[in-house]
Parts: sequence; C-alpha cells; structure tokens
Amino acid sequence: MKKGKNVDIIIDNKKGTPIYDQIYSQIRAQIISCELKEDEALPSIRQLAKDLRISVITTKRAYEELERDGFIYTVAAKGCFVAPKNVELIREDSLRQMEAHIEEIMRLAAECGLSKKEVYEMFDNLWEDGR
Repeated sequence: MKKGKNVDIIIDNKKGTPIYDQIYSQIRAQIISCELKEDEALPSIRQLAKDLRISVITTKRAYEELERDGFIYTVAAKGCFVAPKNVELIREDSLRQMEAHIEEIMRLAAECGLSKKEVYEMFDNLWEDGR
C-alpha cells in the first residue's frame, strides 16, 4: 500500500482553536496553495495521529470535515487523497471568509463612529497602496 505524503502541520496547544480545526485549516491551506497536489495520498488517519501525538478521533474528525467540504476523498482500503480542485468551492469559501471580515469591519466602524463613506475611503486608500 502506498504511504501518504508527509504534511506539515504544527499544533499550537496555546491557541483557543480546537486541534481538529488546526489540522483542517493547515491541510486545506496546503491543498489550495498546491503544496498538496490533486490525487496525492495523505497520511493515514492513524499515522497522522501518531506523528502529531494526538487522538485518532481528532484526526478522523479533521479528515471527515475536509471530505465533507470537498478537499479530500476516501478510497476504501486505500486511504485519503487530495480531491481535484473545485475552483467554485474555493471561491465560495473565500467569499464566506471575506463576508466575516466585512462584518467585523462594520462592527469596528460602528464602535469608532465611522460612516460607510469613511470606511470606503479607507478601503480605497489601502487598495491603491497595495497595487
């Protein structure tokens, strides 16, 4: 049986983020950035749990969520593999993240008493500086 590729995952126990979510986020980021290639085998759930010195249940949950969200797929008796990139899925995920950031900007703007126009001006200035 083909051994899965080593994935670079760093678990930070000081973070308030659950360990399964840290695994999910880091593997997802490696898939999106093409560090992990389409159809590439991932480490087995047991192997990753052993490497990270965590529970198999935790690793299993991260893999289940990655599969549910379309980033990996499972082949019975073979393991988990990187799913073909679904550009629309990645775009939707990015849009969801942007909406969450915009909601936070709106909350902070209200705290500071900024108008929508002032927020737009800040955005325009930052956009132009970043180009």
